[in-house]
Amino acid sequence: MILARPRQVSSILAGLGGARRLAVIGCQECVTVCQAGGRKEVSCLAHLLRIAGLKEGLPLMVTEATVARQCDTAYLAPLDPLVEQVEACISLGCGVGVQFIAERYPGVPVIPGVDTVGGGGTTAPGVWEERCAMCGECVLDQTAGICPVTRCAKSLLNGPCGGSSGGMCEVDPDLPCAWEMIYRRMKERKSLDDLRSIRPPKNWVSSRSGGLRRVIREDAMR
Repeated sequence: MILARPRQVSSILAGLGGARRLAVIGCQECVTVCQAGGRKEVSCLAHLLRIAGLKEGLPLMVTEATVARQCDTAYLAPLDPLVEQVEACISLGCGVGVQFIAERYPGVPVIPGVDTVGGGGTTAPGVWEERCAMCGECVLDQTAGICPVTRCAKSLLNGPCGGSSGGMCEVDPDLPCAWEMIYRRMKERKSLDDLRSIRPPKNWVSSRSGGLRRVIREDAMR
């Protein structure tokens, strides 16, 4: 899922300009799971904004809405009558959701209510960790299912570096060395010889350089 964390209310207020009629829009997908932008967080932020407006002597009219999925334009149509009535939207969806709402309503400012972190999952109650950098060319089949791009602080593909010690990372001593984990898992699988294989350089063309990435599947178009 996409990980996100709530932004400070002061930061959101700073982006409102003079808008007083607002819509706080949540998403029932990833941001609900990581408790950053679901129905509950929409309600919480709406209350905080109303209180902040009252403190400033300029009451805010805040409407709450949550759609099934902000990252799919098919689910945004129900927002049409609501957005017609407001001066600004605050999206609690990921960065994709913010952009899709802004594209549908180009005349209305859309303020991100969360900071999008990356692809990850739940590792403990209240703890979500990044597991995927969405680099566009997966190497997990070569690294025993442990992603060195995200889990190595230096994103090394030929680790470990010379700084790891006792199985821990030199950049963050609380972080297990990804390549130590890869080594141990491959040793357990009796596949250490695979680490000696000469592999071609990773193709970073499909990573974050080069502008917009697009996935097209003709079979899904039908």
